[in-house]
Amino acid sequence: MNFAKHIRTGLLAAGWLMVGAAAFAQDSSYKPATVWNFSSIKIEPGQFENYMDFLAKTWKKSNEFGKKEGYIVSYHVLQVNNPREGEPDLILAIESKDYLTTAQQLDVQKKYEAFMAMDQHKMDSASGERKVMRKLAGSMELQELVLK
Repeated sequence: MNFAKHIRTGLLAAGWLMVGAAAFAQDSSYKPATVWNFSSIKIEPGQFENYMDFLAKTWKKSNEFGKKEGYIVSYHVLQVNNPREGEPDLILAIESKDYLTTAQQLDVQKKYEAFMAMDQHKMDSASGERKVMRKLAGSMELQELVLK
């Protein structure tokens, strides 16, 4: 009787393993797609128009370059309506085709520096100068999952 119980348990376990293996063999119900980077921006009082001028000129120029080079799909400036305490005023969103390898990142950085006529030191300095206009309140990287 005890032996028969072990056989039934073994057969039941084997059956569940086969069902589980079949489930894993099925295609996933989604596929990974584009990568999104979001920056949360808190605008300093009286600096909204100045910061929008920067976005319309320099930020847009750099993202248009990225689109032309083929690694940026789209970019967006989103305003947070009626931000509550601790929420940003703007969300800057950049959609990329995929993640970049380290070598690709270095290649993109060199092309971008040449295009903007700035090296990394000048870019860091320029970012610091924008501190009077805005505060980077956070950032997030997400990957879109497209449902099949």
